Amino acid sequence: MISRTTIDNVFETARVEEVIGDFVQLKRSGSNLKGLSPFTDERSPSFMVSPVKQIWKDFSSGKGGNVVAFLMEHEHFNYPEAIKYLAKKYGIEIEETEQSDEQKEQANERESMYLVSEYANEFFQKRMHETDEGKAIGLSYFKERGFTSETIKKFDLGYSPDDWEVFTKTALEDGYKLEYLEKTGLTIVKEDKRFDRFKGRVMFPIHSMSGRVLGFGGRILSNTKKAAKYLNSPESDIYHKSKVLYGIYYAKQAIAKEDNCYLVEGYTDVIQFHQSGIENTVSSSGTALTPEQIRLINRLTKNITVLFDGDAAGTRASLRGIDLILEQGMNVKVCPFPEGEDPDSFARSNSEDELREFLEENSYDFITYKASLLMDEAKNDPVKKAGLIRDMVNSIAKIPDNIQREVYLQECSRIMDISEDVLYATLAQIENKGSGSSSQPKKKKMEVVKEESAAKTKVDPLYELERKIISLLVLYGREEGEFHDMLLKQNDQGEMIYESEIQESKVFEKIFLDLQEDEIEFTNEDFKKLFLLLIEKLNSEDEFGVEMIINDIEESQAIKLTDILMEEEQYELHDWDRHDIPVKTKDQGISQYVTQTILSLRRHLVGRKISELLEEMKEVDSEIDRTEKIQEIMSYTSLSTIISDRLGRVM
Repeated sequence: MISRTTIDNVFETARVEEVIGDFVQLKRSGSNLKGLSPFTDERSPSFMVSPVKQIWKDFSSGKGGNVVAFLMEHEHFNYPEAIKYLAKKYGIEIEETEQSDEQKEQANERESMYLVSEYANEFFQKRMHETDEGKAIGLSYFKERGFTSETIKKFDLGYSPDDWEVFTKTALEDGYKLEYLEKTGLTIVKEDKRFDRFKGRVMFPIHSMSGRVLGFGGRILSNTKKAAKYLNSPESDIYHKSKVLYGIYYAKQAIAKEDNCYLVEGYTDVIQFHQSGIENTVSSSGTALTPEQIRLINRLTKNITVLFDGDAAGTRASLRGIDLILEQGMNVKVCPFPEGEDPDSFARSNSEDELREFLEENSYDFITYKASLLMDEAKNDPVKKAGLIRDMVNSIAKIPDNIQREVYLQECSRIMDISEDVLYATLAQIENKGSGSSSQPKKKKMEVVKEESAAKTKVDPLYELERKIISLLVLYGREEGEFHDMLLKQNDQGEMIYESEIQESKVFEKIFLDLQEDEIEFTNEDFKKLFLLLIEKLNSEDEFGVEMIINDIEESQAIKLTDILMEEEQYELHDWDRHDIPVKTKDQGISQYVTQTILSLRRHLVGRKISELLEEMKEVDSEIDRTEKIQEIMSYTSLSTIISDRLGRVM
């Protein structure tokens, strides 16, 4: 593990504007820097970088955070990879924390396997480009496939000589151990014999998301019937076929930017598409698609378009794996190629514009495509049609989103010429299978789902007020202020009046004590954690800076914190007055703004309590309980009036 000292050193040294400047063209905008979003396709720049605060915010996608968060989002590094990238960029030596002998041995073994794989990658490339055999066989094959020199170099394509042990002998002479040559599967060892696994094959290195060589795919060029046409590295500590996608390292940025991933079958399909300009393309390397592979894509986009060969077998094979994609809540389209064509051949014989036009015009929503395909197969056979309807509904049952299910069931009802009620009943049977429930759930009404969806898009005043409290702590937490505490007292005539008492305190102390006094707890989990952390830091540190915490908090909290810090740079306007959410004006002092925010939060919580009591009254039967509820409501209503009066005085 990377030591804390190294991580701290990286954060102290790395400059967010310098790192992001390597990927995004930034221009000065006041004290900040501005550029086009690297995550969405936009024409007006909404991507902001603050050198002072050492954070960034992309207003078009909502993403934001520190320098490491950018690398994790843009380059799709994990946390250690991002730290190592920055350490290398700034020449910082990486210290490792103390590990057990077993951990060290395991780490050393994996690293040795990576080094051997990288060595093999370079060996195969050199043999193809620098030997007569390599040029005549390997390079000529790739050229015949239509690959340019730039493409061949980009994908590190190579050639393994048609010799039983030339690679193994050369690797051993160069100091690499037979143990790791065998563990990576590059060398096959049988008793006292050893020979090269990929003898006489053109080589396709398989990279991880971060670009490390994990294994290889090799295609034989001779007509030997005994040998498999394609051969992959065996499973190892660094290569798990089910967890990697061919081309993901080269495609990740394009997938995120285009917000779509084209999924093809083979290595050459991927390479030909990239060469044609369609870089958001990956392959499952000829294997059945796995949940782990789908999750890799899900990190980059929610949209997958599956491309398959123009034959019945290719179509059927591709359809089988799509239910797994639906299960993960992703949107799936399919694009079949003309009879006799595959993605590789079609891309070779068409220009980029023609290819893009074909993909756009022939990509169909998976559910509707599958329904049409199955009905065409069933013809007028009622028994076959019944089985295909169940197959169709099985796919729809995988979709977690209720709205999508509803829409697809209605569409399938139209395509299959069968009533919606039958489809809903079939769906209910599938969902209840194994649950022991014999009751059939009623069909969900679309209007209800729409109402629920619309409710989610409304402004949540409580969320915004809790956010304002965090904002106050971040921006003004250590500032001193004079706060007018309005005490409610009885005068000589028995009337309730306010008496103002001025208290001097820091903003964070005022907020903490007021919320404690009212026993107010945050409802949003991220805000609750941020509140406790900010109070702790503000109370214990002489000098408080947001950089003290942004590097150590969870991603969801970091995004919320970045939103707050970059509020001034956001141009989107909200009608906050309509929701009783205070906004600081230029002529308003910080003490006034703090008091106004806390009072607004109190009033909102009191209002919610009154609403709850009114609902409870509907269930009350006895007159005594009803009277008690009315008295409680009147008490809270009186409190709401007092708070509103105080708010009026503050404003």
